[in-house]
Amino acid sequence: MKSAALDGSSLTLDLLADIAYRKRPVTLSPRAVRAVTRSRALVEEWVRTGETVYGVTTGFGEFSTVRIASKDIRRLQENLILSHAAGTGDPLPAEIVRAMMALRINALAKGASGVRVSTLRLLLAMLNRNIVPVIPSQGSVGASGDLVQLAHLVLAMIGRGSVWIDPSLGVLDRVLREPRPLSAHRALRRFGLKPAVLEAKEGLALVNGTQMMTAFTALAACEARRLCRVSDIIASVSVEALRGSDTQFDERIHALRPYPGQVAVAKNLRRLLRASEIRESHRSNDPRVQDAYSIRCIPQVHGASRDAVEYVADKITIEMNSVNDNPLIIAADGVHLAGGNFHGQPVALAADFLAIALAELANISERRIERMVNGTLSGLPKFLTTRGGLHSGLMIAQYTAASIVSENKVLCHPGSVDSIPTSANQEDHNSMGSVSAQKLWRVLKNCQRVLAIELLCAAQGLDFARTMSSRRRLRAGRGVEAVHRTVRKSIPHLDKDRILHKDILSAVDLVRGEHLLRTVESVTGRLA
Repeated sequence: MKSAALDGSSLTLDLLADIAYRKRPVTLSPRAVRAVTRSRALVEEWVRTGETVYGVTTGFGEFSTVRIASKDIRRLQENLILSHAAGTGDPLPAEIVRAMMALRINALAKGASGVRVSTLRLLLAMLNRNIVPVIPSQGSVGASGDLVQLAHLVLAMIGRGSVWIDPSLGVLDRVLREPRPLSAHRALRRFGLKPAVLEAKEGLALVNGTQMMTAFTALAACEARRLCRVSDIIASVSVEALRGSDTQFDERIHALRPYPGQVAVAKNLRRLLRASEIRESHRSNDPRVQDAYSIRCIPQVHGASRDAVEYVADKITIEMNSVNDNPLIIAADGVHLAGGNFHGQPVALAADFLAIALAELANISERRIERMVNGTLSGLPKFLTTRGGLHSGLMIAQYTAASIVSENKVLCHPGSVDSIPTSANQEDHNSMGSVSAQKLWRVLKNCQRVLAIELLCAAQGLDFARTMSSRRRLRAGRGVEAVHRTVRKSIPHLDKDRILHKDILSAVDLVRGEHLLRTVESVTGRLA
């Protein structure tokens, strides 16, 4: 895989996902090397002349008035890492840590932080060799960045922490048997790398940043973009299973309220339902005037979530290509400036907004699930089984979806509205963006599971809907037919009760993977 050059300005969501999930190698661009070298020279000059620089020749936080002797500058930087490595809780997912490493490299590559190129190259080497620090998930208040988590990352760089050499099992949805962490010192030695000895400013530059909350939010936004298309695909199968109208997707309706997301979703539904014999079979004799909102308002609800996803993607891309530590070095002017770019408020608000947008995709999906399993509402066999009583069909699948969307409602309480002061009230407003971002990650996974359950129910409902309006087996829309074929390759029709857990896992794989989307788009063309 071709390596990507990080320069501090051009990192995208897709590239970050490649680095995090697919282990794409990274390098420093020549421009970044020059910028980092220039700012480092200034730091060394200030140390030589004894200039007062926060975190370089002074202590940290409330101790910023304490002067540090030149002989203690190295010790100051190491002590910062040791004291701030105070995390607790389950380890972060490996893909999140890899994203954090890439994001920290990218921020430092702008040349406004004062680290040495050699220190930055050690972090690059660890990322490229898949040496992934073990980082506890709890401890950040999201204002001076994610200090705790970044301290654990740097702990591995100085050979004092733990790492996964093969972290592929260390994910959020992990199996019971986990890999054993290896000491960072041994891991670095195994790969021929020497632990960093932090010089002036380097410890502070490495821990001051929003990289954990940004990693969660960026990867969630990247997946949410894809999930928006998948949710349209699954909804189209539900429309056919419920023998819904296509009038509500008419282009003329959406031209009169032209939100980009709404227009895109309606266009997708028209493509997916094109050439539907099921729809044509009841176009002239259907007594229903309008469908329920969970069908009729798919463009409005899915579309609003799409627009929210794009808003978040825009904001998080800015954060990914920003310098978010303190103090900042303006090499062109030869000055250092103390500010607050480490504050996580922009990311916290974005993460909360994205969680709400994804929860709404799950909410409306669960309502379509209920409509399909409820024979009174759908006209389909109750709980999508022809032998009700002896068999329960998909009855309990709806329970599971209801449980998950209820959990989402709790998780969507915004973390960003809270603030607890720290550091003797020096840090008197904190964003809690770390909380927002980790809740978002759970909502994302929950949304995928609810959509997977809808996919199961819709495929089963479509099996029945094909013959309800005609003696012959009717075809669904071309896109819907492609979905149904894909589902049935791995999940057979439910003709009698079986362990639904296994079916749900298979459906989740389809929702999270690329196969379903690629198969459908090979028939419909690329969806919006």
